[in-house]
Amino acid sequence: QVQLVESGGGLVQPGGSLRLSCTASGSMFTIYVMNWYRQGPGKQREWVAGITSAGNTNYADSVKDRFTISRHNVKNTVYLQMNSLKPEDTGVYYCHARVVRSDYWGQGTQVTVSS
Repeated sequence: QVQLVESGGGLVQPGGSLRLSCTASGSMFTIYVMNWYRQGPGKQREWVAGITSAGNTNYADSVKDRFTISRHNVKNTVYLQMNSLKPEDTGVYYCHARVVRSDYWGQGTQVTVSS
């Protein structure tokens, strides 16, 4: 069983930045494939960004060039640096781990982009 705990959400003005963190339990973090998803008000959950165990990254078109996903394997933590935030980035952001054939989710952290 893998537990994921997100932090770093909050209220930010358009154009601002936030950094989300997700810390995972377990001793095999280096093999976890980590992702960030989000769910906006009245919308379905959507994939935002992912990073493999080798450090390869991928992004949804809507966040490319604005968001950066990274991982720190010693700290068992994955980050999502979000810059140039827009109101449409508002939502609950969820950390996801893929471990072999199992999926794990965090409880989510709220990000609100508003003036």
